[in-house]
Amino acid sequence: MSALPVVMVHGWGGSFATTWQQGGLPTLLEESGRHVIGVDLLGHGTAPKPTEPAAYAELGGRVLEAIADFDEPVDAIGFSLGAITLLRLASDHPDRFDRLVLAGIGRNVLDRETSGTEAIVAGLDHLAAGGDPGELTTQVRHFVDYAHQPGNDPAALRALMAQQNAPIETADLAAVRAETVVVVGDQDFVHPGDGLVDALPNARLVSLRGVDHFATPEAFGLFDVVLDTFGA
Repeated sequence: MSALPVVMVHGWGGSFATTWQQGGLPTLLEESGRHVIGVDLLGHGTAPKPTEPAAYAELGGRVLEAIADFDEPVDAIGFSLGAITLLRLASDHPDRFDRLVLAGIGRNVLDRETSGTEAIVAGLDHLAAGGDPGELTTQVRHFVDYAHQPGNDPAALRALMAQQNAPIETADLAAVRAETVVVVGDQDFVHPGDGLVDALPNARLVSLRGVDHFATPEAFGLFDVVLDTFGA
């Protein structure tokens, strides 16, 4: 195959369509001459949606399937869960990726604190039991709202969130060969990203002023980074 792709991976509760196509970034990449491959992770979009947590122990398989026909390393962008998935893959398969843009991740990558995910699972359970959404914190309510967007299965997304995968170890990050840009809003709950960038062999940090986690995929600053990094 001639044109190497830019693989695009969404965050939890999103899909290629809602996270990336809706904002127009794939079209801009294609207009610049790149071939875009959108991946829906297990439990999202057009992918199967199992409701057992154990099914989500490994999420990278659909990405590897999408790039199986390419012999050379590919470029990829991921947001939040998608960025973490790409980071795990780049650690386990360093020869498969050339350049990465990882958006909406930072201190959470190496953090062993699980209270955030547990609160989201509890929030989903609260709503499923008929509880008042107003009793949830603003951050948890945002995630719960994502889970209930059209096309989503809240039970599948709850199962994914309940699957507590081990955090990525600093030693694993040393294996990543890809040139990496970590992009995180200064209002994001995963900010800052300095520790993650310092742990990667070839990475730089871009901080988006005034941007929170949920606004990141459509932030102009992220578009600028992606087009500068991947533009043909």
